[in-house]
Amino acid sequence: MTDNADSYLQSLLVTVPLREPSLRAAVDAIPPATGSRGIDVGCGIGTFTQMLAESVGTDGHVTGLDVSREFLDYASDLAKDTGLSERLSFRQGSASRIPFDDRSFDWAWSVDCVGYGTSDSVTLIGEMARVVRPGGVVAILAWASERLLPGFPRLEARLGATAAGLAPFKATMSEDMHLSRGIGWFRKAGLLTPSAKALAGSAHAPLTDALRAALKALIEMRWPGVEQDLDEEDRLEFNRLCDPQSPEYILDHPDYYAFFNYTLLWGAVAQ
Repeated sequence: MTDNADSYLQSLLVTVPLREPSLRAAVDAIPPATGSRGIDVGCGIGTFTQMLAESVGTDGHVTGLDVSREFLDYASDLAKDTGLSERLSFRQGSASRIPFDDRSFDWAWSVDCVGYGTSDSVTLIGEMARVVRPGGVVAILAWASERLLPGFPRLEARLGATAAGLAPFKATMSEDMHLSRGIGWFRKAGLLTPSAKALAGSAHAPLTDALRAALKALIEMRWPGVEQDLDEEDRLEFNRLCDPQSPEYILDHPDYYAFFNYTLLWGAVAQ
């Protein structure tokens, strides 16, 4: 595994305790039927895939799909430790060309993958719909926003306006490519009754070791290389608050509080 892939894998693992309540809330919002068969597109290390497998019960089955062989191997190993391997399988492949026949599944999900501001969002949702039977659900869940620096709204607003803060959306993109226009993606892909729901997560002091590690990883993932887009004053304040070696590191504040939002979008495949 490359250093970048290994670093990202570790970040995914570390942030699970922070993201897990929101991920489970997403499953609860559109619960897969017991005994159903579904696919998790862009499954990564399989955290969400396992939650879906729990939901479908012993007679159901969930396939995790990802382009990364390393992530799939790791996901498979994790599944063996959960007792869910009987109802889980993993397949290498791309979201743009899912390696299954039409109508192979009862539903399709994609979390932190499809929907991140690419010009292909409508096409990718349509490809997910292709492998789902008529009447089945296609759903995506994507990170939407966060407030991680309590008491520093000006700095956080400035961070949100940088290239890193806006990513993956870019100034050159059409407004229809922004996640908040995602209902339109489902409509254009031919899905019925497209819907949206915000799911919020939070954490506050005193932080457990697991939540502290998750928040540290999240801050590092959210604004990589942002210093180059900040003026000197903002850069100094960012480093003062976000450098773990700083005496004013934000996670050490006794009243620390953070929250974030996921956007859940879904629609039904036409009969």
